[in-house]
Amino acid sequence: MKNRVMIIGGVQAGKSTLMNTLLGKESSANKTQALVYDDWIVDTPGEYVENPMYYRNIMATSLEVTHVIYLQDATSARSVFPPQFSLGIPKIQIGVITKIDAPNANMERAIALLKNVMTHGPIVKTSSWQKLGIELIEPLIQLTTQEEIRQFVKDRDSPYLMYCSQ
Repeated sequence: MKNRVMIIGGVQAGKSTLMNTLLGKESSANKTQALVYDDWIVDTPGEYVENPMYYRNIMATSLEVTHVIYLQDATSARSVFPPQFSLGIPKIQIGVITKIDAPNANMERAIALLKNVMTHGPIVKTSSWQKLGIELIEPLIQLTTQEEIRQFVKDRDSPYLMYCSQ
């Protein structure tokens, strides 16, 4: 099976914009109303994680992917994920922080919020508009073990990439 990633995060956090950027699409993102499958990415509506009634949709969709991106908007003061949410999805986890170039972005807060969601894994800091950190995501999706991912992070020595573990 080709590796596939599901992107989950809050409404307006940048999920569809990130997907379009990763796929090289120049079109602007529209509000996602249902699951969107495009090549190696599954985009989910923000409501799926913001409303516990939809958690079963996330769990069912996770059966179709190898990796899950937990997306955190750097301009948001809150996380839409319950603490340790990643424990319920036994897939390779990747944290992605969006909107790092926004004037009101708070990187430390975004990292702390993601560390509360994920038990371990890489965190990529991104800007879809300036294409910062974007090039690090697709190679991470190709990796299948935590050791490969740790080594990837170590070898890159990038300001847009870190590894978190608890």
